[in-house]
Amino acid sequence: MGQLDNRAFVEPRPGAARQIHYTRDPDYGQQVAKDSVGGVIPKTYPVAEAGDLRLSVYCFTFFKDNEYFNKIADGYTLFGTQINPQLVYYPTPNLRLEGGVFLWKDFGNPRLQQVRPTFRATYTKNRSEFLFGNIRPHLSHGYIEPLFNFERVILRPLEEGLQYRYTGARVGLDVWVDWQRQQYRYSNYQEEIAGGLSGNIRLTSDDSRVTLTLPVQFTATHHGGQIDTIDRPLQTLFNGATGLVARYQPRNSKTAYRINAYVTGYYDKSFAYLLPYKRGAGLYLNATAETRYLDVMLSYWQGNKFIAPLGGDLYQSASRTVANPTYTEANRRILILRLMRDFSLGEAAAITVRVEPVYDFQARSTEFAAGIYLNFRQEWLLGNIGKRVRFAQ
Repeated sequence: MGQLDNRAFVEPRPGAARQIHYTRDPDYGQQVAKDSVGGVIPKTYPVAEAGDLRLSVYCFTFFKDNEYFNKIADGYTLFGTQINPQLVYYPTPNLRLEGGVFLWKDFGNPRLQQVRPTFRATYTKNRSEFLFGNIRPHLSHGYIEPLFNFERVILRPLEEGLQYRYTGARVGLDVWVDWQRQQYRYSNYQEEIAGGLSGNIRLTSDDSRVTLTLPVQFTATHHGGQIDTIDRPLQTLFNGATGLVARYQPRNSKTAYRINAYVTGYYDKSFAYLLPYKRGAGLYLNATAETRYLDVMLSYWQGNKFIAPLGGDLYQSASRTVANPTYTEANRRILILRLMRDFSLGEAAAITVRVEPVYDFQARSTEFAAGIYLNFRQEWLLGNIGKRVRFAQ
């Protein structure tokens, strides 16, 4: 998904995320992708019967340290845990209803950062999924980092709106709308909406040693509304990306090689311009060796007047720092080395470790980020309410 393998963060079985993508998984009732990194978007729910009642628990503990001292992206540390227990009910095998509570606790803060109710309705029809409420967020969309910040898995863990996902043998598609802020009459703020499309088309056959995939990605953000009391112009921003993903695994080898190449764009469609640039573009190149010990990726970014409101801080041409908020860097070039490893703790849990040194060509300096993440996700079948009701009758 995207240019990084984030399956441990989004799959129903974090500790088995890599293995289940190479064969049919009977518990999840579908043929999963030969390789979902840059390929199709996998389905995520187990096979169920009408009346099934389940308990679902998702726990995410994170440590992300950004040792940045440049004028574009701030250095800081994110350290804490999030948990989302939910009850899951299937009125029919194709309709899944989830309801629970989301809790977010930052370490070093005695208070909870967030306490929010969660609700999601998912209707599945053949290869399609329609989601209402809390949609499948952040890394599940499969965007590259210049368009969608990896840290949104921590900082914006919930998205609310509508989503359509299609999982085909050759095509994967995710279309979504996230209603970020609701506006009311006489509000002293604007409504905020984000949305987009992320898709993949596999160009090669199932038996090909080289897998070629065409990614297509698009995001849009809008700040506006007509019933607020502030004098602030509407703002509408668009970002897009496309390119080619190639993956090759030699016969009888546990090492695979992957190349991701993207061209990206930025366009400000606002009536009044609040940002320093109206248009921009970027080139994003990645080369990865997937080994049995760790994944090694080398990423090169070259941006020209590129701004992406949902994207990662390092890729912007306009500063997001506290100390230098007006600083701009029209031509930005960075090189990132990524060392990544997932450690399985059984099917339900995995620890992900990442170290990412960054070289800034403009500043001629080397900085780094490091992270450790624990993903736990499991469901338990409590029983079948439908069978109990029919038995009682």
